[in-house]
Amino acid sequence: MANEKDWWKKGVVYQVYPQSFKDTTGSGIGDLNGIIEKLPYLADLGISVIWLNPIYQSPLVDNGYDISDYYSVNPEYGTMDDFKRLLDQAHRLDIKIIMDLVVNHTSDQHEWFKKSCESRDNEFSDFYIWKDPKEDGSPPTNWGSTFGGPAWEYAKSRGQYYLHLFAKEQPDLNWENPKVRETIYDMMKFWFETGIDGFRMDVISLISKRQDWPDAPDDAIYTKSYYIGASNGPRVHEFLHEMNQEVLSKYNILTVGETANTNSDQAILYTDPEREELNMVFHFDHMHLDYGPYGKFSDIRFKLSDLRDVMTEWQDKLEGRGWNSLYWSNHDQPRAVTRFGNDTNYRVESAKMLGTLLHMMKGTPYIYQGEELGMRNVRFASSDQYKDIETYGVKKEFEERGLLEAYIKESIFLKSRDNARTPMPWNGKEKYGFTNGTPWIDFSPDNDWINVEDCLADPNSVYYHYKELIRLRKELPVVVDGVYELINPGDSAVYGYTRTLAEQKLVVICSFSESKVNYKLPEELKRSSGRLLLSNYPDTRKELGNLELRPYEAVIYYIEA
Repeated sequence: MANEKDWWKKGVVYQVYPQSFKDTTGSGIGDLNGIIEKLPYLADLGISVIWLNPIYQSPLVDNGYDISDYYSVNPEYGTMDDFKRLLDQAHRLDIKIIMDLVVNHTSDQHEWFKKSCESRDNEFSDFYIWKDPKEDGSPPTNWGSTFGGPAWEYAKSRGQYYLHLFAKEQPDLNWENPKVRETIYDMMKFWFETGIDGFRMDVISLISKRQDWPDAPDDAIYTKSYYIGASNGPRVHEFLHEMNQEVLSKYNILTVGETANTNSDQAILYTDPEREELNMVFHFDHMHLDYGPYGKFSDIRFKLSDLRDVMTEWQDKLEGRGWNSLYWSNHDQPRAVTRFGNDTNYRVESAKMLGTLLHMMKGTPYIYQGEELGMRNVRFASSDQYKDIETYGVKKEFEERGLLEAYIKESIFLKSRDNARTPMPWNGKEKYGFTNGTPWIDFSPDNDWINVEDCLADPNSVYYHYKELIRLRKELPVVVDGVYELINPGDSAVYGYTRTLAEQKLVVICSFSESKVNYKLPEELKRSSGRLLLSNYPDTRKELGNLELRPYEAVIYYIEA
């Protein structure tokens, strides 16, 4: 059972992307005071944790994931006093705050890197990963970077290449250096002593690199080809255990690691409490179901059978050994209702269905801002409206490959990170209650009819459905601790499962069809007497039994012996 030390098992996390949440200064960029202003909205929704994307000092080459000072708040967002006020007011509402920990890399404007560039024999020379060129002057390996181009950048000042798995302005830290780790742990302690309640750890599965520096195979996706030497590296668990012993174990906190290219067996190594590393990880198996020959940017649609297999695998594998994080979307992913639902004829129904499916599973659910409104992907009129460095890199690569313009445009619409980054629409009026100035990125044209004010006025909105899902998690122990079991695994249109804890059982049935479908309940469940807890249609039958499911219908029944 969840106990006070494991408070995060009962929690629901709401992710705030600060620069797109609420602007109080007219700068067009969201800020900390804007988050403070909207705390009552989040408290009413019922969430218990806010995850803040990076708010540190940064040149914002990668929207804050290029940190130039870990101890300072970016002035565009506010001051340290503003942050402390946010912490205080959130805590008064029983809302905890976790921050983004970005320690695979820093900004190239960080003082550590500036000094590291100066020479090969100063205090910071070994803070980053430097390698000599090959005999012909080329980079040490053939790795590509996430945002396009080689993962190595030449620095004349040292006559060497430095590694950057992301933008060239994001040099990778050298975790092999004990001084680097010690310095990072000191920084983490600073924030915990300031009062934060945990960290989401950016690309934490990449911090340990293979020291034999292998080349990637020729058929590797170029922008992820560095996985061969940087993903789940030889010392990653040693480093995280050390971090746990030196810092994490001393505080009652939430830790979640972003672990790309990590399977369910590897996830147990990160999350098994006996190993003393992290509470949970973000995996990407369900995010990869619609990848194409060039990776993430494709026009392929996921299959329900694949989604069901992945979600069930992670539920089953981590049962009793680790803990799942549950998410459909975040700042790096497109909007869930476009990707996994129907964002036109059944936007509201499919958004509620997706919320139901995820929130009733075992694990800690994460809501990305606007998901509770059923926000959709954004069809910008011009490619110039995109701001994301990844999108620009992909567009350039696809054009160089000679791919059709229609394919480039559609794959960017479906997968650009900017889909999640348009400003939060607080109302349907001019500038949508986000700012009095010019927003840093264009508004979604949907804001006229998909916004907070309208959702709060509509008792049947996606918002109130999410609020009910959160309430159920708080009130029913079976939602937190019940064992997951898949039912009807071969169904072509419906995803059904149960959660069981002692004499309590939930039956969760979610249709992914745009048509009416018959759903036959397994015989052992039909013999049970269940009552309807929640549905995304107003007139669902109250008793458990065979169902005629309407498009994207989702139901939760409760059985108590």
